[in-house]
Amino acid sequence: MKTKNNANKSKAAILLLIMMLAFCTLAGCSGGENEGGDQAGGQETVTYIAATEPSYAPFDSTDADGNIVGFDMDLLDAIGEDQGFKVEYQAFEFDAIIPAIQAGNADIIAAAMNVTEDRAEKVDFSDAYYNSGKVLLVKLDNDEITSIDDLTADMKVAAQISTWESEYIQELAAAGTISEAVILNQTTDCVLQLQNGDVQAVIMDAPVAEYYENNYKDEIKQLDTLLEPSPMAFAVAKGNSELLEKINAGLANVKESGVYDELKEKWFS
Repeated sequence: MKTKNNANKSKAAILLLIMMLAFCTLAGCSGGENEGGDQAGGQETVTYIAATEPSYAPFDSTDADGNIVGFDMDLLDAIGEDQGFKVEYQAFEFDAIIPAIQAGNADIIAAAMNVTEDRAEKVDFSDAYYNSGKVLLVKLDNDEITSIDDLTADMKVAAQISTWESEYIQELAAAGTISEAVILNQTTDCVLQLQNGDVQAVIMDAPVAEYYENNYKDEIKQLDTLLEPSPMAFAVAKGNSELLEKINAGLANVKESGVYDELKEKWFS
């Protein structure tokens, strides 16, 4: 009786082992890449959080489905593909982006951010990926302002908060060149103020001004006079050299491959 029980137990153990092996085969327990390709040699692909302010088309905006899209997104995605990482985009107010990086709530800034000395003390910038001149956007029927030099002490000028442009017009206001620097959270708010006649001009990057001019041809226009071009770059937390090296290497490869030029054609043509 004891021998028979042992034989039955052995058969049960063998049957259980066969079932476990069959299950493992179906479930992919052998290791390596999964179906989505998120694993290579057992390692999952790293996903970084990129902070942006999506009201600055064509660099950063939101499409009809609520997705964050733009030149910055496509470029950083191409860099990630080259370097083996993925990116998830999260929206912040522009003045909250650097604090988000400093607090560890995001890994990368992808927000058409100009490189300045003050910002470089708080984050580490990548190599520049775009140089943009600054222009004034005015109402279509405004013949009084034809350049920066035409701004007068009775005029209000708007710009987005925490930008180079906002600092510039605050200096103009302090010098008495304009009556007031109107600082707003989003570029869309600045343009609305212009359309309503609450300000006489808005200052912004040339491609963004062109975007608004193209979308509101009967209402507003950009002026041809440019201020000095200013470089834009991605940014990471101070000391995060590993991620910064990935971004710089990927950016160089994307430029060399021609993908960068394709993205410029897509978003700025």
